Amino acid sequence: MTKWTEQQIPSQDGRVAVITGANTGLGFETARRLAERGAAVVLAVRDTAKGEQAAARINGDVSVQELDLTSLESVRAAAADLRATHPRIDLLINNAGVMYTPKQTTRDGFEMQFGTNHLGHFALTGLLLDHLLPVPGSRVVTVSSTGHRINAAIHFDDLQWEHSYSRSAAYGQSKLANLMFTYELQRRLAAHGTTTAVAAHPGISNTELARNTPAAARRLITLLAPVMTQPASAGALPTLRAATDPAVLGGQYYGPDGLAERRGHPRLVTSSPDSYDLTVQQRLWAVSEDLTGVRFPVGQAAAAA
Repeated sequence: MTKWTEQQIPSQDGRVAVITGANTGLGFETARRLAERGAAVVLAVRDTAKGEQAAARINGDVSVQELDLTSLESVRAAAADLRATHPRIDLLINNAGVMYTPKQTTRDGFEMQFGTNHLGHFALTGLLLDHLLPVPGSRVVTVSSTGHRINAAIHFDDLQWEHSYSRSAAYGQSKLANLMFTYELQRRLAAHGTTTAVAAHPGISNTELARNTPAAARRLITLLAPVMTQPASAGALPTLRAATDPAVLGGQYYGPDGLAERRGHPRLVTSSPDSYDLTVQQRLWAVSEDLTGVRFPVGQAAAAA
């Protein structure tokens, strides 16, 4: 079977791609490849100075948009700016994320990992979706993690980890939420026939994301990096395939093809059994709407159609 590589990315001429967290790591590599294939790429980043530095390193049509996913006010402002400057959006890639942060909250009082990785992207997608819906072939790609399998559940009784806190479990909850959001969004999009929702994960990639990992674990990762991890350029390939491969279908999930999906070429993979729980997906959606105040232009009736 042929391995999928960046050479198989089709021309992106005329397409607009908005990528969160695109000034470094996986997001930067995703942006770089899409711009080189002709897309007009928007780096949606918290630190615009770093965003401008990243944009200067990419050949192509690249712009920078300020976006702080830890603030719903910033998410709404960024969405308003993007709506004003981009009447159509072909790709929204929800890439930014935090991992294993010490216990802290976003500006809106959400647990940092759940608020950033899930709620911020949920709100941004809902606020931009009507600029994707009229565009044939448009996609929402959300980056999850193998961490969605580790000690992960949606803790509706304590979503914000106010009673106890586990860095790894909170991260797992946020990444499980990314997948559940993708699957429920795809059900709601199906009746429209234009936009699809897809998920991806990078395996174990050597990026800044692990900077909050406990010191002992970081030392182990460094020691085993040659056999366990892959560079960001390889880790971005599942996202790029999910975003550009014409054969991709809504509701699919892409990750590396190597042992335990840690590294390798991107292929279709399966997420945990918990991630496919329809009842939990729909409950999470309703709670996310309530917490963010964002309602999507695709409703439950479309999901049942």
